[in-house]
Amino acid sequence: MLLLALFACATELSAHGTEQIRIPNESSAQALDEITVLGRRENIVGTALSASQGEISAAQIQSRAITRAGDLTEFVPGLIATQHSGNGKANQYFLRGFNLDHATDFATYFEDMPVNMRSHGHGQGYSDLNFVIPEMIGEIRYRKGPYFADAGDFSSAGAATFRMASLQDNETPSVIGLTIGEFGYQRTLAMHELTAGANELYLGVEAQGYDGPWRDINEDTAKRNFNAKYTRELENGRLRVSALAYDNRWNSADQIPARAVASGLLSEYGQIDRDVGGESSRYSLSVGYAGSAFGGWFDASMYGIDYDLDLYSNFSYLLNDPESGDEFNQFDQRRIFGGQASQSFSGDGYSLRVGVESRIDLIANVGLAQTAARVRQSLVRADRVREASVAAFVDGEWKLSERLRAYAGLRFDDYQFQVTARDCDQAPINCSNSGRASAHIASPKLSLIYTLNDQAEFYLSGGRGFHSNDARGSTIRVDPLSGASVDPVTPLAKTKGVELGARGYLNDQLHTTLAVWHLQNESELIYVGDAGTTEAGPGARRNGVEFGAYYFANERLSVDLEASYTKARFAAVAPNQNYIPGAIPLTLALGLNAQLKDDLRLSAHVRHFSNYPLLEDNSVQSEGSTLVNVRLAKQFDQWLLSADLLNALNSKDHDIDYYYTSRLPGEALEGVEDIHFRILEPRALRLNVQYRF
Repeated sequence: MLLLALFACATELSAHGTEQIRIPNESSAQALDEITVLGRRENIVGTALSASQGEISAAQIQSRAITRAGDLTEFVPGLIATQHSGNGKANQYFLRGFNLDHATDFATYFEDMPVNMRSHGHGQGYSDLNFVIPEMIGEIRYRKGPYFADAGDFSSAGAATFRMASLQDNETPSVIGLTIGEFGYQRTLAMHELTAGANELYLGVEAQGYDGPWRDINEDTAKRNFNAKYTRELENGRLRVSALAYDNRWNSADQIPARAVASGLLSEYGQIDRDVGGESSRYSLSVGYAGSAFGGWFDASMYGIDYDLDLYSNFSYLLNDPESGDEFNQFDQRRIFGGQASQSFSGDGYSLRVGVESRIDLIANVGLAQTAARVRQSLVRADRVREASVAAFVDGEWKLSERLRAYAGLRFDDYQFQVTARDCDQAPINCSNSGRASAHIASPKLSLIYTLNDQAEFYLSGGRGFHSNDARGSTIRVDPLSGASVDPVTPLAKTKGVELGARGYLNDQLHTTLAVWHLQNESELIYVGDAGTTEAGPGARRNGVEFGAYYFANERLSVDLEASYTKARFAAVAPNQNYIPGAIPLTLALGLNAQLKDDLRLSAHVRHFSNYPLLEDNSVQSEGSTLVNVRLAKQFDQWLLSADLLNALNSKDHDIDYYYTSRLPGEALEGVEDIHFRILEPRALRLNVQYRF
């Protein structure tokens, strides 16, 4: 009710869009003098299909201080990105009452390629964005809810697409940059544009090192990135090619037990197992074309990805193996090939699109091994997996009257799974888990959009979606750890949702969005990579409300507020046992952008999430967290100097909490149930200098 009142009183129904900021062609050195970053300012009434979609510009991205590449996802209102391990591992994501793990129900795309990994060694839907160079992103588009026919697997809670900038955006100055910071942080960056006639090439390289603030471990992060995008006009459209290369190695500062800190065994920045960490690489190439064809608009692309992960972790220490310890290795080696094509048509009062997608994951080796000091002790399971999917969709938008529009879509997905056990001499139990499985699903979508006037719009959206489960879970027969018989899980877990929203825009100063939504899924099925097995949970229901307000006081000052509240519960479970661990009820984000002078800019961002349950009976909770980051940027001719103050208030809050059983030296063999946490990294200053030409 409070949010409804705020919406009505503050806006008279105002709007929330995305400011498109252009840097002048003639002198990118003058960019900071000529632009003001004021946030999401463009009025998208008349084009949006829901209140919970939007776009983020390059200028907005570059105005905010971020700790790591995965933090880019926090531009999606209500999304929280945390980290419980080292800086080479995918973030832990939270959105709309989901503990998304590493993105089980949030789909991410980069250019024409999916980021989420299916049947991954560490977690289903694993979405690692460390290969992204933030300064090269020209736009982030996001949508929440299962209401869009062109979004399939993992998109029930939402989806985000990262698009690299190009010369057409006029947002991509050539840059040489150096960043140094506390705790051994160092980063070099180079970006350059090349043009030759109709050919445009945008190149970027990044090298990053980081020791970290941890007392007992040096993260020794060594990240290398190469991003390239080539475009050119071709016939009646445009050809696009992107090539990416990423390589990283690191040591991990994982979560630690609260009792170890309370007893003085560790500091809050301590570590139990000093041998954990990993290395990962990702190389990809995508080719696409979009242009006028066949009486409409044609868009097609294809891609190939080579991916590798070797990850060492230890969360329970001495619980399962009191002698050698519980360290384990998760590994994943795969190649992914896929593509999409769509054809759009439009006429008087309507637009129509048909599309197809395909993807095949050829996973040569994925599995789990017990290790000590990164030396293999025994193999739990290793598999070769072939997971293929094809999809077709049709959607369109119709103008039913002067004020009423309708969007409707239908999507059909078909999946084929093949699992072949490897190394049966080392893990004989697992050889019972080879097999094949298949599944298909149809997902209808429907939205009604009522436009009150040029400044206000209402939305009613509904749809079905899904997330795939790990291929190994669809063929499993025997628990590879215990040898007990288990039942395979449903390959595709269905979801369905509905949303009522509004968007408003008032006098070019106040924009607001409001969405009230409901989402339910048939099962919380997940593959547990740490154990090499699958756990089947009950279905769940989530209800929530989201509010966004973006105020532009003048051309130099803007403030934005984003708030979300969610009630998430397991379905058909006793009321005192139906809380969903990791489901965050309340999130808040507050941002300030101020152009203090023509050449001086200040931005500050506050992120807060509330207490959340760690057990199904809600008897143990995380205490929540508040984080403040600040950036001050100054332009000197072609030089840009900026200072980032991360965790500006030096908060001791936790980045993430878990509750489970572990065993420390000297404790009883059955271990101790305890909160395990990773503290926010302490206040850190990072200084950045860029030469723009």
